[in-house]
Order: sequence, then structure tokens, then C-alpha cells
Amino acid sequence: MSVETSKNVGKLELISFEIAGQGFCIDTQSVREIRGWTPPTLMPNAPPYVLGVINLRGVVMPVLDLRARLGFGDTSATSRHVYVVVQQDDRVVGLMVDAVQETFSVDPEMLHAPPRMDYGDAPPLVDAILTLEGRMLSRLVLGSLLPEPAEAPLQAALVAA
Repeated sequence: MSVETSKNVGKLELISFEIAGQGFCIDTQSVREIRGWTPPTLMPNAPPYVLGVINLRGVVMPVLDLRARLGFGDTSATSRHVYVVVQQDDRVVGLMVDAVQETFSVDPEMLHAPPRMDYGDAPPLVDAILTLEGRMLSRLVLGSLLPEPAEAPLQAALVAA
């Protein structure tokens, strides 16, 4: 095992980004790539935080306004925004963020439980708080952020045929 590899054993690899002036992070294992903003194609009857879909090298994927999903209002998207393309199980989704900050490693002991709040029936969107270099980052629960997959009408029609 190399010295570099042995230094990261047991550490969490995270990527941080900014939304509405707040810091958030997710595990890098879920991140496929970071892509510049492109205008999405709107989808009818989508949840308000779903901006639409984009074509990523032949894969049509939904893109979410993470600011809206977290309850911070809608984003007025510009060319400065980026999509963090993530994969959760077999779903690939783009998360629009204001800016990607950095990737870094931390010891799991540096994560603190978030304050207990009543989320009703909704699963919590944050599972840990990290204090790092004078700032606080909330670690997001990817599975809770994504809309529930629905069976596509075309796919259902093809199966029924």
C-alpha cells in the first residue's frame, strides 16, 4: 500500500458545493462528473424542483434545482451554474448548484449529527454537519433528494405490447 493510499484509509471522500451562500457536500463515490450548465428541456407535471431533462452522451437524465429542492427558492440559472451528475443505484441525475468548491478527505469522527427536527413523513435531507476551516457544511442524503422514479409511459407501452 502506498503512503498516499494509507493516509486515506478509513477517511470519507467528499465534494463540496455552494447553494444560496450555504455549503453542502456529498460523497464523491456518488459523483459521476461535473458538467457546465445547459438549458434543460421542460417536462410536464414534474415536481417544481425538477428543471427538466438534458442529454448526457445519449442518456436522457433529469436535472434538479438543488436550491429549490432544499427550500431556498428557485435559481435564476446562468452559464456560471453547474450540474453535479450523480448516480444513486441505477438512476443518474444532474444537481444544479451555484458553484463546486473542492474535494477533500475527512475522518468520519469529524461528522456531527444534525439537530433533531420534525420532518413529518419526509426523510431528512441532511444526515451530518461538518465543521471545516471555519465553515459549516451539511452532508446531503442523496436518496432523499431525488424524486421517486416513475414508470415511463413509453416503457410501460412497450412492455404491454
